[in-house]
Amino acid sequence: MQLSSKYDFIFTGAGCAALSLVMRMINCGKFTDKKILLIDKERKITNDRTWCFWEKENGFFESIVYKKWSKLSFFSDGFSGPMDISPYEYKMIRGIDFYDHCFSEIAKNRNIEIYYGNLKSWHHHKDGLTFFIDDQQLHLPGATVFNSIYEPGDNKPKTINLLQHFKGWVVETDEPAFDPGIATLMDFRVPQQYGTTFVYVMPFSGTRALIEYTLFSKKLLAPQEYEVGLGNYIDSFLKINNYRVIDSEFGIIPMTTKKFDFFTGSAYNIGAAGGQTKASSGYTFQFIQKEAQTLVGHLTQAKDLAKIPQTASRFHFYDKVLLDVLDNKRASGKQVFTTLFNKNKPQQVLKFLDNESSVSEELKIISTLPTLPFLKAAFRQF
Repeated sequence: MQLSSKYDFIFTGAGCAALSLVMRMINCGKFTDKKILLIDKERKITNDRTWCFWEKENGFFESIVYKKWSKLSFFSDGFSGPMDISPYEYKMIRGIDFYDHCFSEIAKNRNIEIYYGNLKSWHHHKDGLTFFIDDQQLHLPGATVFNSIYEPGDNKPKTINLLQHFKGWVVETDEPAFDPGIATLMDFRVPQQYGTTFVYVMPFSGTRALIEYTLFSKKLLAPQEYEVGLGNYIDSFLKINNYRVIDSEFGIIPMTTKKFDFFTGSAYNIGAAGGQTKASSGYTFQFIQKEAQTLVGHLTQAKDLAKIPQTASRFHFYDKVLLDVLDNKRASGKQVFTTLFNKNKPQQVLKFLDNESSVSEELKIISTLPTLPFLKAAFRQF
């Protein structure tokens, strides 16, 4: 592919964060005279992931929402039951639908180009930018760079690095086995020997559902352990004897107290690379959407991106405290999340997890959690 001689915007990585921002740039119609380049290692042609999130109204990507639920179930030893989360809806977008939708729209815009290759590094210098891709160097004049390539957490002594790792099966049955009107947000009835472990179930119909075996821990399991966990859950709790696995996915989401910088001198870090993954829950999609909306607003008004207000520091503190509790086993994840949903309205918990709650609402929620473990963790993180 022959690249242009100059670009106004360059995106390193063409995943959720980059595509969410580019789609908004296309949608507002104010960047048609700007040259945009996306660099990614390969074409996205598989359903490599699933995003779940909640919101009250139709979102920017509403047209590709695969399934949504207004009722959720929660299961644990101390609390179980259905939860009506209205006015929220819990929504699911499949990776392949997201990619197909975005790249189809991008293809209609001649000012946007995509370059596929393994981006090893790039350097900012007085003459512009040099990108090292595969075995070649690309020299481009100065441009605004948005980076969404995540770098693993640091190893500083006080940094907590956990992983949310999961294996999911899309299963199909001959007879109806699921209630398509209710999704299971968390089922903690499974063994907890590896750390915080739960299963969520996203029914698409009476005979088809995504079942995800999820853990929060420092280390991954052996591949077969995820399979065993899924099989045992389907047998023991769903009581399904005959089913077919028609699709599967595996993912790893960082849960870290690492400090992320929005601007690093040569690029603005967006998405997970800029800390948009909620450290205490792993949810990312909606934080990316909020960031993309803010960014395009500042870009259209030619405002200084460096002055974009960042997430209130107290939310980072809450995340750090919870990770400290889990990392030091001051309380189990099962105990924490069960208490959250048992003693608070689900809408308030979702609002809190969205970083949209007020201080008074947060204090009310925090007061329901185990006092001593969280006080010790708070003191340590403070």
